[in-house]
Amino acid sequence: MTAMTRPVKRYLQGADATEAIGAALAAVLPVTLVVYLRGDLGAGKTTFVRGLLRGAGHRGPVRSPTYTLVEPYELPRRTIYHLDLYRLGDPEELEYLGIRDLVGPESVLLVEWAERGAGFLPEPDLEVRLEYRGAGRDVMINPLSPEGEIILDAWGRDHASV
Repeated sequence: MTAMTRPVKRYLQGADATEAIGAALAAVLPVTLVVYLRGDLGAGKTTFVRGLLRGAGHRGPVRSPTYTLVEPYELPRRTIYHLDLYRLGDPEELEYLGIRDLVGPESVLLVEWAERGAGFLPEPDLEVRLEYRGAGRDVMINPLSPEGEIILDAWGRDHASV
């Protein structure tokens, strides 16, 4: 790679658009990845995850892991783990949740409130930031590793209109 991939920025008008951009990202998702999801409460992080999971082939319900902290989704090629660390009291609690067992060659971690797990989470490949703007949301997807750059390059070529 010669130059750092620029972040993808989009305006999302409603929950359907938020799910659609998650589903579009799923189309280029590798079997192993770490994504940090950032944004205020209610900004659409779980809605984005719902779209990504549906785009990856999950057909069942998608629950917010606010109280369970982790929701696993078994898919044919990988397991996607949705973590919501908002209620985490101490980053060390991730050890008791078995965070090391979740990180593997065929797992994707989607982590909300990652700053609460600092020092115990793997470094992210992508950061997805959702922010309120009027009746909709701004989303910015930023690559934070070489793998993240490859994903956004592929996504930009294939989903420029999303």
